[in-house]
Amino acid sequence: MGRVIAIANQKGGVGKTTTAINLASCIADKNKSVLAIDMDPQGNMTSGFGIDKNELENTTYDLLVDDEFQVEDCIIKNLFKQLSILPANRNLAGAEIELLTEKDMQQILRNKLEDVIDDYDFIIIDCPPALGILTVNAMTAADTVIVPIQCEFFALDGLTQLIYTIGLIQKSLNPDLTIEGVVFTMYDARTNLSLQVVENVKDCLDQNIYKTIIPRNVKLAEAPSHGLPINFYAPKSSGAESYNQLADEGINHSEVTYDGKEAKCIGKRIECINSRDWTSAAPEKTQKIIFRSVGSGCHDLR
Repeated sequence: MGRVIAIANQKGGVGKTTTAINLASCIADKNKSVLAIDMDPQGNMTSGFGIDKNELENTTYDLLVDDEFQVEDCIIKNLFKQLSILPANRNLAGAEIELLTEKDMQQILRNKLEDVIDDYDFIIIDCPPALGILTVNAMTAADTVIVPIQCEFFALDGLTQLIYTIGLIQKSLNPDLTIEGVVFTMYDARTNLSLQVVENVKDCLDQNIYKTIIPRNVKLAEAPSHGLPINFYAPKSSGAESYNQLADEGINHSEVTYDGKEAKCIGKRIECINSRDWTSAAPEKTQKIIFRSVGSGCHDLR
């Protein structure tokens, strides 16, 4: 049976889709069969794989809202070696409203995947940057959740609510769901801020941190415009090396389960760390970190 991994963070711009695309591609490159599912109405995973999302006939939207459509009807098979995709476009935004009247609306994706789950080693789901019905469907279908966190000032924003939501889904819809871990993205070793964010998150989720850290990398930013994953676009870049390491780690990663009570405790620790490190503890130090992170052209405006 394939392992279903949801890539989720309600905060946008954290490298969620970049991680979904490149993790799926790098796992497939290691001779594992992978199905990538685009559950984001923006369709960035779809276009990141070089597919014109405006020319699609059958998409995730059709799969979710039409009982007659099955996964096999919507998949683009063998887009790359060992990698297939279930694409999406802006039509998927309408599913948020249309599914509200459906029976068992949170479990539609899980039920539809039952027919193909044995055909793949991994199923990677790119969730939208929101905690709506599409994300709930993805997490209900998933075995584990990976949370990308950008090494920036507001890195922990939304993490409390995301973990709490995962706890609720465990209680009511998917008791086997686990938080596989947090992966740091857009890491810049030149800034104190990146180091501080890493330490803050480790204080909250120490046993759930991936060792691999994804750096800021020009090639990673360029790859989607060429419709290629990083391991095809620039296989020798630091971005490709990092995602290959993440794929190795992810294939063998041990899973840790959080129940709702633990999620609340983690949330409280996050709030405490936010207050301690970013605001109340050392305003002079915090200000220096902020100005250093923005770049050499910034000045203290006090």
